[in-house]
Amino acid sequence: MAYTPALSDRPRVLIVGGGYVGLYVALKLQKKVRAHGGIVTLVDPLPYMTYQPFLPEVAAGSIESRHAVVSHRMHLKQTEVITGRVTSIDHANKTAVIDSEDGVEFELPYRDVVIAAGAVTRTFPIPGLAENGIGLKTVEEALELRNTVLERIEAGSILPDGPEKKRALTFVCVGGGFAGIEAMTEIEDMARHAAEQNPRLKRSDLRFVLVEAMGRIMPEVTEHQAEWVVEHMRSRGIEVLLNTSLASAVDGKLELINMPDKTPAQSFEADTLLWTAGVQANPIVRNFGFELDERGRVKANAELRIIDADGQPVEGAWTA
Repeated sequence: MAYTPALSDRPRVLIVGGGYVGLYVALKLQKKVRAHGGIVTLVDPLPYMTYQPFLPEVAAGSIESRHAVVSHRMHLKQTEVITGRVTSIDHANKTAVIDSEDGVEFELPYRDVVIAAGAVTRTFPIPGLAENGIGLKTVEEALELRNTVLERIEAGSILPDGPEKKRALTFVCVGGGFAGIEAMTEIEDMARHAAEQNPRLKRSDLRFVLVEAMGRIMPEVTEHQAEWVVEHMRSRGIEVLLNTSLASAVDGKLELINMPDKTPAQSFEADTLLWTAGVQANPIVRNFGFELDERGRVKANAELRIIDADGQPVEGAWTA
């Protein structure tokens, strides 16, 4: 902890997280803080902000991956950017512990802090999910999904008819929110085009399955709109299984159950499993010493000021 890199000694506004919120807070504050003799410091494990709504298009190759990211250094010219992780915060002493990209740990003093650590993929203790599931929160995951789908299509095209070929050409998405719906339809479009270019395959060889535990998809839209989307997906040959959940994915064998009674639904094998069943607050905030709500999010008031156990604003601490 003795090592401290050559950083600014000016009063610091520390921003934890360089996603959409963190990037724009730094962008709006950097000139104002600098004009008053201070410095804005942004800390994030990645050197760029990922525009996550574009990830389904990246996975399908509709846009290039570089178009879904925004470089921190390119757009935050007057911000001190650190590629690393904030591992803990001692707000009483206004210090944060940083674990840099090269593994060096050091303390960083600050005057004000903005917690914008974002969300991570929410997973459940489903056997086989960690080993076989692909998320969709990063560019790397989107590219992995694209490469997996295209590789499985090519591999399936040279296999004889049978269980192994069906497994290779079955693509499953668990989660019927915006991310899952858009990813499934984008991937189906890409895969259909790939099959058309392969003389050994036809569209009917491919199987696409969307699994949603609720009785409808996309709770953010009206029921009528959600029903139209389901009809549209089914017209494209995508199976939409509502009131259905994933119970196991061990070795690529998917066991589905009916909800809410959890009786067996169906079982089949698939090499490609996309998991988009929700997000949760970044668990790193548990190390920051602030009050959390029942969902693990830092508590804040309507002004986005972090509040203590009594509901009073914590001086110099903000979140979003």
